[in-house]
Amino acid sequence: MTKPDNLQSIWSATASKTSLFPSITGGHKADVLVVGAGYTGLSCALALAEAGASVVVLDAEQPGFGASGRNGGQVIPGLKYDPDTIDREFGEASTAFVGQTADHVFDVIERYSIDCDASRKGWIQASLKSSHLSKLGARMEQWKARGVRAGWLDQTAISAKTGASGLVGGWLDYRAGCVHPLNYARGLARAASELGVRIFGKSRVTSLRREGQYWQAQVGEGVSILTDQIVLATNGYTDHLWPGLRATMVPANSFQVATVPLPETLLTEILPDGNVVSDSRRIANYFRIGPGNRLMIGGRGHFGEPGSARSFRRIEANLTQLFPQLRGHAIEHRWSGRAAMTLDSLPHVMQPAPGVTAALGYNGRGLAMGSALGFAIGRHLSDARVPLPLPVDPVKRLPVHGLHPIYGTAAILYYRMRDALEA
Repeated sequence: MTKPDNLQSIWSATASKTSLFPSITGGHKADVLVVGAGYTGLSCALALAEAGASVVVLDAEQPGFGASGRNGGQVIPGLKYDPDTIDREFGEASTAFVGQTADHVFDVIERYSIDCDASRKGWIQASLKSSHLSKLGARMEQWKARGVRAGWLDQTAISAKTGASGLVGGWLDYRAGCVHPLNYARGLARAASELGVRIFGKSRVTSLRREGQYWQAQVGEGVSILTDQIVLATNGYTDHLWPGLRATMVPANSFQVATVPLPETLLTEILPDGNVVSDSRRIANYFRIGPGNRLMIGGRGHFGEPGSARSFRRIEANLTQLFPQLRGHAIEHRWSGRAAMTLDSLPHVMQPAPGVTAALGYNGRGLAMGSALGFAIGRHLSDARVPLPLPVDPVKRLPVHGLHPIYGTAAILYYRMRDALEA
């Protein structure tokens, strides 16, 4: 993913120094090959290594290069569906799994001493629309019925919690929190490497084929890996390595900006308790305080890569609409990352051939879900008696996938219009 030199994320600007992983050379053999060094791939490798498996991880760039190192750093459990709906569609075991994904992230951070500014002060799902409040209240009550600690925020309370204008209410989920997403990804890579996982950067897999009882992955001239199992974990950066896999989702950019460091007078009124926030609209915004006491805000952008600072005008307008007190405070960082959106807003696990597993489609909730699902896949591959937490789906192409930039842009405009028309 290329980007203008002047568009640097707050995460790459503040990340801990780390050595680059080398490119792969020669021939290798492993029990499992993981393609993609984001949260899903690295978590899968970590689980496999804990079980004693021999693992190779290959990434076209470096661990955390993609959305795993560019997202908002919000660790939010659950899916975009209510738990009662997940129960009906997939069963109580799946609901329990998705409800514990944030627990998984913070447990791994503690177990492997990952230095990533982890904080667990809770997530607020806020509403700018009175018509959304009953749905949010029902969602909160459904999670509370399952033992989750949560609380309702009326208009006065949510104003005090966020310092934002225009919010009419919401709920606070204490399971959630935030991290420095790039440092978290690099911490997963370090932990896996220390357990013996061989991680290689700048090593794009160009082909996969069956070679007797093994799979052979080709990287370059004379560079290949023989493996029993392959895990494809490339999410929004999925290419045409496996036929049809890219067409199961739509890659969509999430645009984010961060302000200059804010003075203490503003920090006492903007998110004073360290909560992270996203709103309940179809095209949602999300915000938090980030490194150096900067306010960060993100939201869905257009389907192309940002060409300049002009590409971020909508998200910057959203920032000053929510926080008029920040007018005059400059934007210091602008960046984007590529999410994988699915037609049903659900992640999908696929096994398109014996020995091949793919997972993608986190729809903007990849930090907690991608980490936990990757780890669960690793445990399943280590011991088939451990069930996968989500059903295995076929590789099903989206209709007219090649036209996704046109239809995707039209869908965003349509949902923005519906958001604007709601009371």
